[in-house]
Amino acid sequence: MTTPEIPHSNGRTLRPIPEARIARPGDREQNAARLLRVSAKHWYDPLTEIDWTTPVDPDQYALPAHRVSLYGTPLWDSLSSRQRAQLSVHQLASTAAAGIWFELLLMDGLVRHVFEADVTTRHAQYALTEVADECRHSIMFARYMTATGYPSARPSRRMRQLSMLQNLFNDTTMMFAAAIFAEEFTDAMQREMIRDDSLQPLGRSVARIHVIEESRHIGYAKPELERRWARMSAPRRAMFRRVLTVVAQRETAEIIHPQVYALAGLDPRTAHRLAIANPYWRETRTEWARKAVGFFTELGIIDHTVRPAWKRASLL
Repeated sequence: MTTPEIPHSNGRTLRPIPEARIARPGDREQNAARLLRVSAKHWYDPLTEIDWTTPVDPDQYALPAHRVSLYGTPLWDSLSSRQRAQLSVHQLASTAAAGIWFELLLMDGLVRHVFEADVTTRHAQYALTEVADECRHSIMFARYMTATGYPSARPSRRMRQLSMLQNLFNDTTMMFAAAIFAEEFTDAMQREMIRDDSLQPLGRSVARIHVIEESRHIGYAKPELERRWARMSAPRRAMFRRVLTVVAQRETAEIIHPQVYALAGLDPRTAHRLAIANPYWRETRTEWARKAVGFFTELGIIDHTVRPAWKRASLL
């Protein structure tokens, strides 16, 4: 089903968003050439495409209420209507902050990928095009944080550990897999936002640009992961499964910084404990991870050896 067009915050209407396709292994140059053509026609500068001067309504949700981590808990019931709306805004801003760290890691991996490749190929040139996209996305996320009053944040200890884990593993294949998980997870969240016209226009504008451009990134990463996975030895596959499981768990945990709860006047530890056990939030994580999990399962990356860990993390 095609997503209906919605006006952007500056009055411009963007094209409908295509569902990301699962590309099969094939000619990587042909795929990259196609992505370069689409990128040339459909790229967006968030500094001009989004009206950053539009006031943010303090009573308007940025995420659907049932997608806020504390929804349905006693702490949620204790909050006023405005506090609930603000909690949704801060949760989205925290996700944007995490998105910056994820994209910085991805850009680092893509640059290393190009360094080892032939830059005259379309495949390498699309990787550089994606780096340019991700630079704009990171600025866009930072501007959203500023517009909503979310405090400036440095990467958490968990995010730094994730960075060290990626560098320790030093594997471009893992970079593609981690990117697929993070992009599919946020893609599911943002498509929900775009479909709900009761939500904050600024957040929906950010979501729309991100989904349009990330659909190309997913179309680049998936066939590359398929090619690399097919060539991987059985022992390396076993290690890869375990490391990706940890990466996915940490990426998911990173999207809600403890200060989200502190900003709502709540005790972060108590709120975090309730959120982790919250069946609504567990269901949300499972739903948003569904596409990535399905793809990894189809490839055999998620199998009986790691499936229990994905379930415990509410990602399956």
